[in-house]
Amino acid sequence: MFFIWAIVKAHGIGPIVHQPSTKHGGALGWAIVQGIMSSIANFATLIVNDSDFTRFAKKPKDALWSQLFTIPIGFAVTSFIGIIVSSSSTVIYGTPIWNPLDLLSYFLVSPVDGHTANGASRFGIFIISAAFALAQLGTNIAANSVSAGTDLTALLPRYLNIRRGGYICATVGLAMCPWNLLSSSNKFTTYLSAYSVFLSSIAGVMLCDYYLVRRGYYQIRDLYSARKGSPYFFTFGFHWRAYTAYICGILINIVGFVGAIGKSVPQGATYVYNLNFFCGIIVAAGSYWLLCRLFPIPACSERWMEVGDEVRNVSVAYDAPYEDDWGPDPAAYVTKGDEETGGVRGRKFGVGDF
Repeated sequence: MFFIWAIVKAHGIGPIVHQPSTKHGGALGWAIVQGIMSSIANFATLIVNDSDFTRFAKKPKDALWSQLFTIPIGFAVTSFIGIIVSSSSTVIYGTPIWNPLDLLSYFLVSPVDGHTANGASRFGIFIISAAFALAQLGTNIAANSVSAGTDLTALLPRYLNIRRGGYICATVGLAMCPWNLLSSSNKFTTYLSAYSVFLSSIAGVMLCDYYLVRRGYYQIRDLYSARKGSPYFFTFGFHWRAYTAYICGILINIVGFVGAIGKSVPQGATYVYNLNFFCGIIVAAGSYWLLCRLFPIPACSERWMEVGDEVRNVSVAYDAPYEDDWGPDPAAYVTKGDEETGGVRGRKFGVGDF
């Protein structure tokens, strides 16, 4: 509705399609790279907290197709609408307006001639504004509240549940005064880039741990265990290798980030920061892999051991028998060193472990 209304008022899509590029050569290339990084940063939270939703899928493939289509298509369509609406505002008001809420206020009262919208236009503005509010609420629930609630529940399960964690997240979000981030497009894109600096490191550690270090192997019951003998208890309950790699992934971008907020930094740091998500994920993953090679961790496989859809109804209760749809303890435990384990390092395990 907003898209069509802007085009009709501008009698076209504006100059964005026809005007030549104002950048050339290397400057154009880096501008494209920065645009790609901003787009990735826009859904960096969804990359990291994706498992908060996919864990409810019955099979891994159930989460594949919905994301494969909705994320690329959804973001592409939304970005296209935003670009065209902003381009149309150039024709209507003589300057591009990047914030759609500012453009709606101009539709209500024109800054050019002071014309006030009629009743039908005001109703249309109300409907579009309500849609933006609903979209903002849905985005915050999916990208922030559920993730924060899940993490806080895992941290203090006796006192917090997902709902209480979501309330805490909302309180902290209001205390941050996020509306200040929308005061200019530069502040907003800098804020998105900061997402990449901190979240790319988390993604790097997670990807490396699953695909390179553990080769898809997890002892599911022990993931829910707080016992000191658990292979995931690590050192006093902290996985210092992961934290170290996370910090390394941040440090590679931190100098460039300081430059992005207005400080003078070396040009090389700026080039690295322009590739912030990829630099963070590569450095964090590489650091984590190296630390795990120097200081090995338990419950790893030397070949790919992802079981996928093969095991169901796994019990995670302490001292419960291993059981799935095939019945209790369907196979004798396979001990370390057996050829069928693929060289898994750790205790005895059965089907329920995977």
